[in-house]
Amino acid sequence: MLLDVQNLTKSYAGNDGPVPVLRGIDLEVAAGDTLALTGESGSGKSTLLHLIGGLDTADAGRVVLEGQDIASLDDAGRAAVRRNHVGIIFQQFNLIPSLDVAANIAFQARLAGVYDAAAAQDLAARLGLSEHLRKYPEQLSGGQQQRVAIARALAAKPKLILADEPTGNLDEETAAAVMEQMRDLVAQTGAALVMVTHSPTLAAQMARRAHLRQGVIAP
Repeated sequence: MLLDVQNLTKSYAGNDGPVPVLRGIDLEVAAGDTLALTGESGSGKSTLLHLIGGLDTADAGRVVLEGQDIASLDDAGRAAVRRNHVGIIFQQFNLIPSLDVAANIAFQARLAGVYDAAAAQDLAARLGLSEHLRKYPEQLSGGQQQRVAIARALAAKPKLILADEPTGNLDEETAAAVMEQMRDLVAQTGAALVMVTHSPTLAAQMARRAHLRQGVIAP
């Protein structure tokens, strides 16, 4: 099993005490699996994604990636896991403004020591970015920036891809094309994909779905 989430809980501080967000999540994801996380706003989807990616720490429970408990690592340890094994596609892109598109795509792959120029160029071509490689993020549309963020995550050849509304800034036709390309690329590499989405159409394209309701996975 690539990813094993066990009894994960998380609360945030509120005016009247802790506010539970996750109330004991159990989840398994195998290599090559595709999973959609769905649920209403505030159900804990993005929080769960951040805990799996080591961007935040849980109150209790375990997040085991390839036998290593991410939740037990310090900040440096979690950063190393993200750098070497996890690709994260943020809703707000998080591109580096001072780098052009080619350098943004290469950024995480270079950090992980797995940069492949030919593979990066192929990714750019498949995502319609070949003509924009020397442009900077501010010169791109929101949809183009999102495709750069997707290419950056895939270029590092991660074992686990975490995507938070990865097509939220794309029109329906472009979103469908990008998702098809992403699934193809995931299938080629054997990576697992866990995606937060509000779209029933996109969720239906994934092999599995988990619906969060009030901090738990609904039966």
